[in-house]
Amino acid sequence: MGRSFRIKVRMRRFRRRHPRIAFAIRSFMIFSATFGGAYGFIAGSRAEKSGYDPNAFAIGASFLFALACLGLATLSMRLRFVNKRLRTLAAHNEALVDRNWELKEAEERARSLFESQGDLIVLRDHRGRITFANDAYCELAGQARSALIGTRFNFDVLEQGDRALESNGTRIHDQRIATPIGARWIAWREGFVRLDAGQPAELQSVGRDVTDRTESERALSEARDQADAANRAKSRFLAMASHEIRTPLNGIIGMSSLLLDTALTPEQTTYARAVKTSGEALTALIEELLDYSKIEAGKLDLEQRPFALSTLVEEITELLAPRAQAKNLEIAAYVDERLPFDVVGDAARLRQVLLNLAGNAIKFTAQGGVALIVEPGLWPNEISFLVRDTGIGIAPEAQSRIFREFEQADERVARTYGGTGLGLAISERIVKRMGGRINLESEPGRGSTFEVSIPLTPVDASAGHTAFPSPDLTGKSILLIAAQGIETQGIEASLIARRLERWGGQTCMVSDVDVALALLPERSWHAVLIDRALGSDIAARLGEAARSHAVQRLVLLTPATRHEPLSPAFTGYLVKPLRAASLAARLSLTPEVASPELAPEPPAEASATPSAVTKALSILVAEDNEINALLMRSLLTRLGHRVVIATHGEAALESWLAAKSAGMPYDLVLMDIQMPQLDGIEAAKRIRTHEAGEGGRRTPILALTANTLVEDRYACFEAGMDGFLIKPLDREKLEEALAGLAASRHLAV
Repeated sequence: MGRSFRIKVRMRRFRRRHPRIAFAIRSFMIFSATFGGAYGFIAGSRAEKSGYDPNAFAIGASFLFALACLGLATLSMRLRFVNKRLRTLAAHNEALVDRNWELKEAEERARSLFESQGDLIVLRDHRGRITFANDAYCELAGQARSALIGTRFNFDVLEQGDRALESNGTRIHDQRIATPIGARWIAWREGFVRLDAGQPAELQSVGRDVTDRTESERALSEARDQADAANRAKSRFLAMASHEIRTPLNGIIGMSSLLLDTALTPEQTTYARAVKTSGEALTALIEELLDYSKIEAGKLDLEQRPFALSTLVEEITELLAPRAQAKNLEIAAYVDERLPFDVVGDAARLRQVLLNLAGNAIKFTAQGGVALIVEPGLWPNEISFLVRDTGIGIAPEAQSRIFREFEQADERVARTYGGTGLGLAISERIVKRMGGRINLESEPGRGSTFEVSIPLTPVDASAGHTAFPSPDLTGKSILLIAAQGIETQGIEASLIARRLERWGGQTCMVSDVDVALALLPERSWHAVLIDRALGSDIAARLGEAARSHAVQRLVLLTPATRHEPLSPAFTGYLVKPLRAASLAARLSLTPEVASPELAPEPPAEASATPSAVTKALSILVAEDNEINALLMRSLLTRLGHRVVIATHGEAALESWLAAKSAGMPYDLVLMDIQMPQLDGIEAAKRIRTHEAGEGGRRTPILALTANTLVEDRYACFEAGMDGFLIKPLDREKLEEALAGLAASRHLAV
């Protein structure tokens, strides 16, 4: 059946392709059949021996007529069927004509759309010849479509941009091409399309003119590069300016410190302290300017290291305590015990922010005091730092601009208190960089409260761990006697009472002496805390009165009054600002045990022997500034070390080599970074190269630098140095550095 079907298909295909030959063959076959039948009938009927029978003839004729009628009927039915099919085909043909017309209309619309497109559209065959190009392509090429079709025309490529390939095979690339209207940037999208099933695929290229965008991007890139270069130049300039300013400052502050250690008249001491204070103020200003430049340049890098939260806060209050007590102000800290002991963050930057806020609070407060309170924040792992003061306050209209650069509340405040107006701006940017926020609540004449909320992740090992064991004061009565007048506000006492209540104690805080004397006999007190700010005589009187009513009698002192004689009625004392661990330890002791704070302190005079290192060291100091060299020699000599000065890097390297060759190598090298002939970085590299070639003990090298940029510190470590000291340098910093080297076994002790 398949064979016959194929034959029929071939015959029909032949008839469609050769209709005349098919008509001739059909006509010949019909004529032959008709002629043969008629001729045979006539010839047979007229033959002599035909046996003609009219009856048989009539029957035959009737049969033939019946066959003819049947054929005619069949043909009629066939014609009716064919006519029906023709009507169906005509209707279908009409629908096809309508559909064809719609398709032609859609094709014209698509062609018009292609032609009116602003994008360049071109089709190429497998040989690279153009088969279609829209008006935009012809216009940019400057040629007619008829001239482009069939050619391998391409624009001249002046510059090739980046290339990319999408997952569907589309290739994307940018080209800068030469055109009659000038150089243009074209973004091409190229892919293969198949227009006819019987033809090979063609390459379709669609290009968009992106000259304006590309030129803008390049202009922005160049502007960004110029801005980066300007930032780098500004940073280097500030670093150089910082170095040039810090170098004489190092001499001013260091020499004034040495001068204050000598025998001076009171007037000379006042002048020397004024010189040192002025130098330190100038140093603080330089630090602010450098921090601001780092923030502007986007180079404020944060460290993520664990640190003790309560220790940091208490150290800040102790550091600011002398400044506050010099103005008869109280300063106190409170860290909520619900907070973790260790958290992860940048302790140095957090200290800088809190020192700035608390320092401003002291500066703008004349009476009362400053409180630093640390509590859990609103969100998980968020810690809130509150800095409250009883100062002059800030007007509402000034609160919106107080965090701007070089802005202060008003000109009168700026003239009275001074300052650059950078501290709060730097603090806000540091807090935002740490992912936190800073808020201000203030009222003129009633003080201010700065709230810094920062997310700090707790260290897993410190979960549930506290810095000290909290005493159990449940059911124990504690009397706290402290001044709470207008001038003091009772800041320290209120925070102490808050902590005692957290420990379960029943705290009674009074400020009137007569009321305190009346309350003492009413019950048996576990402890009585008396603030000596009430007066030494009053404190002694209260201590004597509490002998028979209190197990522990503690007096609160400032560091300035610590060495003054105390009444024997007291069982111990605590130094303000009070550490929570000291209070807990004191309240946990029995009254027969002496207070840890009663241990005598070593004298404040400078020791002539090294304190951080157990033996005298041989130290090479490479310093080109004569004053700083003299300062380093004096500081190290007072610490009991032997010092050799080299004025430049070449001299330092020669001295180091000579000492090593003589079998008496230096124990330490203090290397200034910026020196003539050979700088400190290169000198350190040469020393490390000699050590690597010869072996032996590695000489510790500390950099002496006035630059605080991170890249300068990295350069020191890359050169093989073991650390660096930032100028201005004093004896405490130098002792700490030597102690750190000794602890890390870099120094032979």
